[in-house]
Amino acid sequence: MASFKIGVMVDSFGLPIPDGVRKAKEVGADGMQVYVVAGDMVAEALDAAKRQAFKDLVASQGLAISALCGDLGGHGFQIAAENPDKIRRSKAIVDLAVDLGTQVVTTHIGVVPEDTASEVYRNQLATCQELGAYATARGVTFAIETGPEPATRLKSFLDDVASPGIGVNLDPANLIMVLNDDPVAAVYTLRDYIVHTHAKDGVQYRPCDPVQVYASFAEGGIEGLNIGELFNELPLGEGAVDWDNYLKALADIGYTGYLTIEREVGSNPEADIRLAVQFLRSKLGR
Repeated sequence: MASFKIGVMVDSFGLPIPDGVRKAKEVGADGMQVYVVAGDMVAEALDAAKRQAFKDLVASQGLAISALCGDLGGHGFQIAAENPDKIRRSKAIVDLAVDLGTQVVTTHIGVVPEDTASEVYRNQLATCQELGAYATARGVTFAIETGPEPATRLKSFLDDVASPGIGVNLDPANLIMVLNDDPVAAVYTLRDYIVHTHAKDGVQYRPCDPVQVYASFAEGGIEGLNIGELFNELPLGEGAVDWDNYLKALADIGYTGYLTIEREVGSNPEADIRLAVQFLRSKLGR
Protein backbone atom coordinates (compact mmCIF):
# COMPACT_ATOMS: atom_id res chain seq x y z
CA MET A 1 0.00 0.00 0.00
CA ALA A 2 1.20 3.52 -0.79
CA SER A 3 2.76 5.56 2.00
CA PHE A 4 -0.26 7.74 2.71
CA LYS A 5 -0.09 10.10 5.66
CA ILE A 6 -2.84 10.19 8.27
CA GLY A 7 -4.26 13.56 9.24
CA VAL A 8 -6.93 14.78 11.63
CA MET A 9 -9.29 17.74 11.40
CA VAL A 10 -8.48 19.27 14.80
CA ASP A 11 -11.87 21.01 15.01
CA SER A 12 -13.51 17.56 15.06
CA PHE A 13 -12.34 17.05 18.67
CA GLY A 14 -14.55 19.92 19.85
CA LEU A 15 -11.67 21.33 21.92
CA PRO A 16 -9.83 24.66 21.92
CA ILE A 17 -7.55 24.58 18.89
CA PRO A 18 -4.23 24.24 20.80
CA ASP A 19 -5.69 21.28 22.72
CA GLY A 20 -6.97 19.82 19.45
CA VAL A 21 -3.47 20.01 17.95
CA ARG A 22 -2.01 18.17 20.93
CA LYS A 23 -4.82 15.62 20.77
CA ALA A 24 -4.04 14.99 17.08
CA LYS A 25 -0.54 13.99 18.11
CA GLU A 26 -1.86 11.88 20.97
CA VAL A 27 -4.14 9.80 18.74
CA GLY A 28 -1.28 9.03 16.37
CA ALA A 29 -1.80 11.37 13.41
CA ASP A 30 1.01 12.53 11.14
CA GLY A 31 -0.61 15.88 10.39
CA MET A 32 -3.64 18.07 10.94
CA GLN A 33 -6.10 20.36 9.21
CA VAL A 34 -7.81 23.36 10.80
CA TYR A 35 -10.68 25.73 9.96
CA VAL A 36 -9.52 29.32 9.49
CA VAL A 37 -12.82 31.07 8.78
CA ALA A 38 -14.07 31.83 12.31
CA GLY A 39 -13.01 32.04 15.93
CA ASP A 40 -9.41 32.31 17.07
CA MET A 41 -8.04 30.97 13.78
CA VAL A 42 -9.84 33.34 11.39
CA ALA A 43 -7.21 34.34 8.87
CA GLU A 44 -7.72 38.10 9.07
CA ALA A 45 -7.31 38.08 12.87
CA LEU A 46 -3.97 36.25 12.97
CA ASP A 47 -1.07 38.69 13.05
CA ALA A 48 2.49 37.62 12.31
CA ALA A 49 3.21 36.69 15.94
CA LYS A 50 0.09 34.52 16.22
CA ARG A 51 0.85 32.80 12.93
CA GLN A 52 4.35 31.96 14.08
CA ALA A 53 3.08 30.76 17.47
CA PHE A 54 0.62 28.38 15.82
CA LYS A 55 3.25 27.11 13.41
CA ASP A 56 5.60 26.52 16.35
CA LEU A 57 2.86 24.66 18.27
CA VAL A 58 2.24 22.30 15.38
CA ALA A 59 5.97 21.70 14.92
CA SER A 60 6.42 21.06 18.66
CA GLN A 61 4.04 18.11 18.32
CA GLY A 62 5.96 16.69 15.37
CA LEU A 63 2.99 17.33 13.08
CA ALA A 64 2.59 18.92 9.68
CA ILE A 65 -0.32 21.02 8.44
CA SER A 66 -1.99 18.95 5.74
CA ALA A 67 -4.35 21.75 4.70
CA LEU A 68 -6.37 24.70 5.91
CA CYS A 69 -10.16 24.64 5.64
CA GLY A 70 -11.26 27.87 3.97
CA ASP A 71 -14.93 26.98 3.50
CA LEU A 72 -16.82 30.28 3.90
CA GLY A 73 -20.19 28.57 4.01
CA GLY A 74 -23.47 29.72 2.55
CA HIS A 75 -23.96 29.01 -1.14
CA GLY A 76 -20.26 28.86 -1.94
CA PHE A 77 -19.48 30.91 -5.03
CA GLN A 78 -22.92 30.62 -6.61
CA ILE A 79 -24.15 34.17 -5.88
CA ALA A 80 -22.35 36.98 -7.71
CA ALA A 81 -23.13 39.67 -5.13
CA GLU A 82 -21.45 37.65 -2.36
CA ASN A 83 -18.31 36.77 -4.28
CA PRO A 84 -16.19 39.95 -3.97
CA ASP A 85 -16.06 39.56 -0.18
CA LYS A 86 -15.54 35.79 -0.44
CA ILE A 87 -12.71 36.34 -2.94
CA ARG A 88 -11.08 38.85 -0.59
CA ARG A 89 -11.33 36.46 2.34
CA SER A 90 -10.17 33.48 0.28
CA LYS A 91 -7.06 35.36 -0.83
CA ALA A 92 -6.32 36.14 2.82
CA ILE A 93 -6.58 32.42 3.57
CA VAL A 94 -4.11 31.67 0.76
CA ASP A 95 -1.70 34.16 2.34
CA LEU A 96 -2.16 32.43 5.70
CA ALA A 97 -1.45 29.04 4.10
CA VAL A 98 1.83 30.40 2.76
CA ASP A 99 2.80 31.76 6.19
CA LEU A 100 1.93 28.46 7.90
CA GLY A 101 3.79 26.36 5.36
CA THR A 102 0.96 24.41 3.77
CA GLN A 103 0.05 24.27 0.09
CA VAL A 104 -3.63 23.26 0.27
CA VAL A 105 -6.82 25.12 1.18
CA THR A 106 -10.03 23.06 1.07
CA THR A 107 -13.42 24.61 0.35
CA HIS A 108 -16.95 24.11 -0.94
CA ILE A 109 -18.08 26.18 -3.91
CA GLY A 110 -21.75 25.13 -4.01
CA VAL A 111 -23.37 22.59 -6.30
CA VAL A 112 -21.95 22.87 -9.83
CA PRO A 113 -24.97 22.85 -12.17
CA GLU A 114 -25.26 20.74 -15.30
CA ASP A 115 -26.07 23.83 -17.37
CA THR A 116 -22.71 25.40 -18.20
CA ALA A 117 -24.49 28.49 -19.55
CA SER A 118 -26.31 29.17 -16.27
CA GLU A 119 -25.56 32.20 -14.14
CA VAL A 120 -24.53 30.00 -11.22
CA TYR A 121 -21.99 28.13 -13.35
CA ARG A 122 -20.57 31.38 -14.71
CA ASN A 123 -20.25 32.81 -11.18
CA GLN A 124 -18.43 29.73 -9.92
CA LEU A 125 -16.18 29.60 -12.96
CA ALA A 126 -15.14 33.25 -12.83
CA THR A 127 -14.46 33.12 -9.09
CA CYS A 128 -12.45 29.91 -9.29
CA GLN A 129 -10.39 31.27 -12.18
CA GLU A 130 -9.55 34.42 -10.22
CA LEU A 131 -8.72 32.51 -7.04
CA GLY A 132 -6.84 29.88 -9.04
CA ALA A 133 -4.58 32.51 -10.56
CA TYR A 134 -3.90 34.03 -7.13
CA ALA A 135 -3.26 30.65 -5.50
CA THR A 136 -0.99 29.52 -8.34
CA ALA A 137 1.16 32.63 -7.96
CA ARG A 138 1.59 31.81 -4.27
CA GLY A 139 2.22 28.08 -4.69
CA VAL A 140 -1.11 27.05 -3.16
CA THR A 141 -4.04 24.95 -4.44
CA PHE A 142 -7.69 25.50 -3.57
CA ALA A 143 -9.12 21.99 -3.26
CA ILE A 144 -12.85 21.78 -3.99
CA GLU A 145 -14.49 19.17 -1.77
CA THR A 146 -16.42 16.42 -3.55
CA GLY A 147 -20.04 15.66 -2.83
CA PRO A 148 -22.45 18.25 -4.22
CA GLU A 149 -22.22 17.02 -7.82
CA PRO A 150 -21.08 13.81 -9.58
CA ALA A 151 -17.33 13.44 -10.00
CA THR A 152 -17.68 13.51 -13.78
CA ARG A 153 -19.35 16.93 -13.66
CA LEU A 154 -16.77 18.30 -11.24
CA LYS A 155 -14.03 17.06 -13.56
CA SER A 156 -15.59 18.91 -16.51
CA PHE A 157 -15.83 22.07 -14.41
CA LEU A 158 -12.17 21.81 -13.40
CA ASP A 159 -11.23 21.34 -17.04
CA ASP A 160 -13.06 24.60 -17.78
CA VAL A 161 -11.33 26.40 -14.90
CA ALA A 162 -7.99 25.22 -16.31
CA SER A 163 -5.87 26.43 -13.39
CA PRO A 164 -3.25 24.53 -11.37
CA GLY A 165 -4.43 26.60 -8.41
CA ILE A 166 -7.77 24.76 -8.30
CA GLY A 167 -7.86 21.05 -7.44
CA VAL A 168 -9.86 18.48 -5.44
CA ASN A 169 -10.26 17.45 -1.84
CA LEU A 170 -11.81 14.01 -2.28
CA ASP A 171 -14.31 13.15 0.45
CA PRO A 172 -15.61 9.62 -0.23
CA ALA A 173 -18.44 9.82 2.30
CA ASN A 174 -19.92 12.97 0.77
CA LEU A 175 -20.14 11.26 -2.60
CA ILE A 176 -22.00 8.31 -1.11
CA MET A 177 -24.27 10.15 1.31
CA VAL A 178 -25.65 12.78 -1.04
CA LEU A 179 -25.23 11.25 -4.50
CA ASN A 180 -24.61 7.53 -4.04
CA ASP A 181 -21.68 8.16 -6.39
CA ASP A 182 -18.82 5.66 -6.40
CA PRO A 183 -15.73 7.04 -4.60
CA VAL A 184 -13.48 4.46 -6.27
CA ALA A 185 -14.53 5.55 -9.75
CA ALA A 186 -14.26 9.19 -8.61
CA VAL A 187 -10.57 8.70 -7.81
CA TYR A 188 -9.84 7.66 -11.38
CA THR A 189 -12.09 10.39 -12.82
CA LEU A 190 -10.46 13.16 -10.77
CA ARG A 191 -6.95 11.71 -10.74
CA ASP A 192 -5.33 14.81 -12.27
CA TYR A 193 -6.79 17.12 -9.63
CA ILE A 194 -6.67 15.33 -6.25
CA VAL A 195 -4.33 17.11 -3.80
CA HIS A 196 -5.94 16.18 -0.47
CA THR A 197 -8.54 13.73 0.87
CA HIS A 198 -10.85 13.43 3.84
CA ALA A 199 -11.15 10.06 5.53
CA LYS A 200 -14.85 9.84 6.29
CA ASP A 201 -17.52 7.17 5.95
CA GLY A 202 -21.27 7.21 5.54
CA VAL A 203 -24.38 5.70 4.06
CA GLN A 204 -27.33 6.90 1.99
CA TYR A 205 -30.78 5.74 3.14
CA ARG A 206 -32.72 7.07 0.18
CA PRO A 207 -32.04 9.23 -2.89
CA CYS A 208 -32.05 12.98 -2.35
CA ASP A 209 -31.67 16.20 -4.31
CA PRO A 210 -28.14 17.61 -3.80
CA VAL A 211 -29.31 21.16 -4.54
CA GLN A 212 -31.95 20.93 -1.82
CA VAL A 213 -29.58 19.27 0.64
CA TYR A 214 -26.82 21.86 0.27
CA ALA A 215 -29.35 24.70 0.33
CA SER A 216 -30.53 23.36 3.68
CA PHE A 217 -26.98 23.56 5.02
CA ALA A 218 -26.55 27.07 3.61
CA GLU A 219 -29.84 28.41 4.88
CA GLY A 220 -30.09 26.64 8.22
CA GLY A 221 -32.70 24.09 7.28
CA ILE A 222 -35.50 23.67 4.79
CA GLU A 223 -39.01 22.88 5.98
CA GLY A 224 -39.88 19.26 5.40
CA LEU A 225 -36.28 18.13 4.81
CA ASN A 226 -35.03 15.68 7.43
CA ILE A 227 -31.36 15.00 6.66
CA GLY A 228 -31.28 12.06 9.06
CA GLU A 229 -33.82 10.22 6.95
CA LEU A 230 -31.68 10.68 3.82
CA PHE A 231 -28.13 9.79 4.90
CA ASN A 232 -25.80 9.53 7.86
CA GLU A 233 -22.09 9.91 8.55
CA LEU A 234 -20.67 6.83 10.30
CA PRO A 235 -17.33 5.87 11.87
CA LEU A 236 -14.71 4.60 9.42
CA GLY A 237 -15.42 1.07 8.28
CA GLU A 238 -19.11 1.19 9.27
CA GLY A 239 -20.42 2.94 6.15
CA ALA A 240 -20.55 2.19 2.45
CA VAL A 241 -17.03 3.30 1.48
CA ASP A 242 -15.11 0.35 -0.02
CA TRP A 243 -11.87 1.22 1.76
CA ASP A 244 -9.72 -1.52 0.26
CA ASN A 245 -10.53 -0.57 -3.33
CA TYR A 246 -10.66 3.16 -2.54
CA LEU A 247 -7.13 3.14 -1.09
CA LYS A 248 -5.95 0.94 -3.95
CA ALA A 249 -7.34 3.47 -6.42
CA LEU A 250 -5.50 6.32 -4.69
CA ALA A 251 -2.30 4.27 -4.85
CA ASP A 252 -2.93 3.47 -8.51
CA ILE A 253 -3.05 7.15 -9.47
CA GLY A 254 0.14 7.90 -7.53
CA TYR A 255 -1.45 9.83 -4.67
CA THR A 256 0.80 9.88 -1.60
CA GLY A 257 -0.80 12.68 0.42
CA TYR A 258 -3.05 12.86 3.44
CA LEU A 259 -6.05 10.84 4.51
CA THR A 260 -7.41 13.46 6.90
CA ILE A 261 -9.99 12.14 9.33
CA GLU A 262 -13.05 14.34 9.70
CA ARG A 263 -15.79 13.45 12.20
CA GLU A 264 -18.68 15.92 12.04
CA VAL A 265 -21.25 14.03 14.13
CA GLY A 266 -21.36 11.52 16.98
CA SER A 267 -21.44 11.77 20.77
CA ASN A 268 -17.77 10.86 21.27
CA PRO A 269 -15.74 12.17 18.34
CA GLU A 270 -12.39 11.59 20.06
CA ALA A 271 -13.11 7.88 20.44
CA ASP A 272 -14.26 7.69 16.81
CA ILE A 273 -11.13 9.50 15.63
CA ARG A 274 -8.87 7.17 17.63
CA LEU A 275 -10.60 4.18 16.07
CA ALA A 276 -10.32 5.82 12.64
CA VAL A 277 -6.55 6.20 13.03
CA GLN A 278 -6.29 2.54 14.03
CA PHE A 279 -8.55 1.53 11.14
CA LEU A 280 -6.41 3.35 8.60
CA ARG A 281 -3.18 2.05 10.09
CA SER A 282 -4.48 -1.51 9.81
CA LYS A 283 -5.44 -0.90 6.17
CA LEU A 284 -2.01 0.58 5.46
CA GLY A 285 -0.19 -2.27 7.19
CA ARG A 286 1.40 -0.14 9.89
